[in-house]
Amino acid sequence: MKTFRATKPWRIFAMLATIVVVVVVVVTPTAILVPRRDHEEAIEQAKRTPSHPAVARVNLGYAQYQGSLVGVDGGVAQYLGMRYAAPPTGDRRWRAPVEPEVDDSGDQAADTFGPICLGISVPYPNDGAQDEDCLFVNVWAPANATLESKLPVWLFIQGGGYTANSNANWNGTAVVERSARNIVLVNFNYRVGLWGFLASDRVRASGAGDLNVGLRDQRAVLRWIQRHIVQFGGDPEHVVISGASAGAGSVALHLLISYAEGDRVEYDNSTSIGSGNSSSSSSSSSSSSSSSSSSSSSSSSSSSSSSSSGSNGGRGENLFVGAIGESPFFPAQPTVADLEWQFDLVLSQTGCVDSPDPMSCLRSKDTATLQQSANIPSPFPGRPGPPTPLPLFFWTPCIDGSFLPDSPSVLFSKGYFIDVPVLMGTTSNEGTVFAPADVASAEDMTVFLRNNYPHLTDAQASNFSSEYPQEPPLPLHESWFPSAATAYGEATFICPTNTFLSSYVRRRNNAQHAWSYRYDVYDASNAAQGLGVPHIWESWAVFGPDSQQGPGGGPASYYNEAAGVVPLVMDYWISFVRTLDPSTLRTPGAPVWELWDAESSSDRDTTTNGGATNGKRLLMQIGNFSMETVLDDQQERCDFWEELAPALQQRRGVR
Repeated sequence: MKTFRATKPWRIFAMLATIVVVVVVVVTPTAILVPRRDHEEAIEQAKRTPSHPAVARVNLGYAQYQGSLVGVDGGVAQYLGMRYAAPPTGDRRWRAPVEPEVDDSGDQAADTFGPICLGISVPYPNDGAQDEDCLFVNVWAPANATLESKLPVWLFIQGGGYTANSNANWNGTAVVERSARNIVLVNFNYRVGLWGFLASDRVRASGAGDLNVGLRDQRAVLRWIQRHIVQFGGDPEHVVISGASAGAGSVALHLLISYAEGDRVEYDNSTSIGSGNSSSSSSSSSSSSSSSSSSSSSSSSSSSSSSSSGSNGGRGENLFVGAIGESPFFPAQPTVADLEWQFDLVLSQTGCVDSPDPMSCLRSKDTATLQQSANIPSPFPGRPGPPTPLPLFFWTPCIDGSFLPDSPSVLFSKGYFIDVPVLMGTTSNEGTVFAPADVASAEDMTVFLRNNYPHLTDAQASNFSSEYPQEPPLPLHESWFPSAATAYGEATFICPTNTFLSSYVRRRNNAQHAWSYRYDVYDASNAAQGLGVPHIWESWAVFGPDSQQGPGGGPASYYNEAAGVVPLVMDYWISFVRTLDPSTLRTPGAPVWELWDAESSSDRDTTTNGGATNGKRLLMQIGNFSMETVLDDQQERCDFWEELAPALQQRRGVR
């Protein structure tokens, strides 16, 4: 077996939003965000001191923020770096987030992004861009919105493989402007890596701490929106969640968490959800509407195939009404018991092995010690370390029996999720930024896959080369890289997404409300690097090429040959956010986006393990947006991975 060169971490964390795992839930609302009496009193005071979007000033009760006016003619009010929870430091480490302390010192500047959460292997101290104190939220809203506007809210959850905040600080101005100032966009930071997903029975021992606190941070933002978004002109009853990579995986988890918590909504396609008013659907482009105070939630009744509403019951609070996932990450989903070795390793790395109270010992360590000693990757038990590749995603959410009671695939197959419209899809080459460049043999490919999925047996791994034979070579990579990239991309992103969609339409009434896509937009630079159409490449079109690195900072192709893709994609996404149907407000002349499976999946052939069917998805290419069906050869490979799901820890079962 050859010696591997170092894996390309810059491709994993600089360019994309990474991965996503799925988790579920049984947690009381107060366990997510603990309200305080002084906070409640301040909220009442805020009602007597209203916010003023026209001058980008907002009163949240616990604090007052002064944002800035941006965009064309200052038409977008931008609020950056607002606290949505208290600093998760000291005794608040590894605990569910709590409300911010009340700050009555007057207006605070909200014109700069707050530090993002510390990622794996990031130096500390650093330039202040990453810190343990990182729970900040950002909002973009029309400047002419009022407290009565009730605009649809788009909440974006960034990715990073649960080990980094890889898509932090994307700018929402272009999306709000493209919607003709008819939506409010929100994004935020959440804890990751050691800080967000430390797991052990010793973590959750009585009073010691909480598991999956990174997901609890996300849940806290959903409740922050319920309490505060009206101050920005948003409608708390019409929130659509979206995410990229691990953020998209988180979206899938929140469908499960909401079901377990009782946030069970009924979907009625005959009225505008959240606006309280019935409105007829519009077939014009989302750019045609000009008033932010007009009904922003056009009815999705334009989907004539929709005829029935959900039947999940109505108990609980409705935290969101639709869900979008871009390149969803579905990694291994370990149990708490599976991760005891990881906790023991952290204790060893930090000098807390002999402590009678390990959580107190860990909390006594300074940020630098924990970050430099323990927030680093390591081989999984039984797998070799360097020079072979380390696992790509060392920290993930865990099945804890309460917040996440079982593996997501099991819960989806049983129908334990809320019934809201969903839109999820992938790129053509999801695995190219993750596979090592120097995979030169079938054996190298097997080592890479097993280092990331350590429970695969020798017998199971022996089939990899027959399922993924050697493909034509790609620039700058060894001969078996294309096969390894295809295998990892399908095992971790593409096939679980297809299985999710088929389970979704098979178990719920939303066979009428599920859409998918395959993003295949060519870029010459990517092709020259042998990457094809890589992980989350669609994000440049969803948010606009200037959204991530400022004006002119996007890939050159998005300002040239792929420029025409951007308005098409943005309008489909905006249409879904506003109407819960991507076609209602699509760009004039763009094709109708057909459903994943117009017929009930229960009437069609499925795999023996309840996996995906050959669904339909929108193919997105330069000069060609059209429907396609998942090809049989890809579906056969997905069936192969579905049979291995227990070994991949994507589904619990006998390994």
